[in-house]
Amino acid sequence: MSSLTSASMYMRIFTRCVLCLALASAARTAQPNIVFVLADDLGYHEISALGQRRYHTPNIDRLIREGMLFTDHYAGSPVCAPSRNSLMTGQHTGHLTVRNNFAGGGSSGDRVALKPTDVTLPERLRAAGYATGMVGKWGLGEDGSGSEPWNKGWDFFYGFVNQKHAHNQFPEFLYRNEVKEPIVSNYGHLRATFANDRFTEEAEQFLDRQRDSGRPFFLFVAYTTPHIELRCPADSLKEAEARHPALTAPGAPKSALPFAAMVMRLDRDVGRLISRLKDLGLEENTLVCFTSDNGPHDEGGKVNKYFQTPDALRGIKRDVYEGGIRVPFIARWPGRVSAGTQTAHLSAFWDFSATALELAGVTSTLPEEGVSFAPTLLGRHEQQEKHDYLYWEFVVDGEGRQAIRQGEWKAVRYGLGSRIELYNLDIDRQETRDLAAQHPDLIRHFSELLVNARIDDPLFPLAPSTGRR
Repeated sequence: MSSLTSASMYMRIFTRCVLCLALASAARTAQPNIVFVLADDLGYHEISALGQRRYHTPNIDRLIREGMLFTDHYAGSPVCAPSRNSLMTGQHTGHLTVRNNFAGGGSSGDRVALKPTDVTLPERLRAAGYATGMVGKWGLGEDGSGSEPWNKGWDFFYGFVNQKHAHNQFPEFLYRNEVKEPIVSNYGHLRATFANDRFTEEAEQFLDRQRDSGRPFFLFVAYTTPHIELRCPADSLKEAEARHPALTAPGAPKSALPFAAMVMRLDRDVGRLISRLKDLGLEENTLVCFTSDNGPHDEGGKVNKYFQTPDALRGIKRDVYEGGIRVPFIARWPGRVSAGTQTAHLSAFWDFSATALELAGVTSTLPEEGVSFAPTLLGRHEQQEKHDYLYWEFVVDGEGRQAIRQGEWKAVRYGLGSRIELYNLDIDRQETRDLAAQHPDLIRHFSELLVNARIDDPLFPLAPSTGRR
């Protein structure tokens, strides 16, 4: 580590501590509740407020009207497990324990769990007095690994522990803490109980329990929509077809209707959570965040081209182009976050841990790479610390994919033996004009960063590749 980098790191820690101490006194007496809603494989333009016209998402759109939209926010990874690892531990993929859905970067094999030394956000908030609850998809430690959700900071858990199990939208069981709870109505491959309906019901019940507890709470709602399988209850299918008949018109792909219905049902559930907070009198002291774990998928027969908007981003899930990692991020906190605002502050999943801790008045002593965006949320823009750069890595079929964003510049490399591509996102968000040939100095600079931003992990090697696939 260079002396300049070391000095920058210590200055960051000092600045963060000063800001945390400044908020600590007030936060201890009025620690905010936090509700974090995570969609699964929902693309940046797959909500109507951001351009989608095949269907509408009025409740998520309302969050944007009543809160702050982060236009330059990024997932932790282009797939779910490492993205969740980044969110829970405040680190980027170059330093994560879980860097892919499977060890080695293949499409199957051994799953990797969080280490005992990986301290999660719910563990830290619980130590600060928070009640912690999670419903939905975990994916960071199999049953028996020691890194199941009930062993990683969650007072209450209801949902899927295993990622592949979460591909079934009508499962025959879900976990209630460490106990498998049968869903008898789905036995025999019946589709009577939609998993995400259960998540919303359990989330509402968690909120009910917190109303009179006197404790702040952190609720993580990790839906499995609109991930595959593309199946949804009949009432949502009928509603989607009635409201948007083009979804079943000649020429529309068969997957269009179930996908749109899943997103519309997700939107309905977001509205239910907001209404429950209001009914319980919890709305004004609750920060609600909504985002997605990565870009849009093309699985289960989904035809992405059908849902593309005129300003569609390049790439999808598993890509480190913008379409694979840039995600909508919305923050709503009545009276604290200015309604109807936008920010281009450069942020990512690994920033959320630092943000939540700062708002809770917790001074961090762990080596996170995240930068709290609490100053941006609270309108204190002059106090907002900025990233030097953001980094991602991911392996697909032996090809190591890397990306770095630094200011307006984005460097992308598909394969360690391949050339680096360079894009100016201020003028080319779709990454259509590779400017590498015009900026050899920047290519040298990013070439060094792509090496130094990461630490080798034998479980997730960036295997060499001789060229682009």
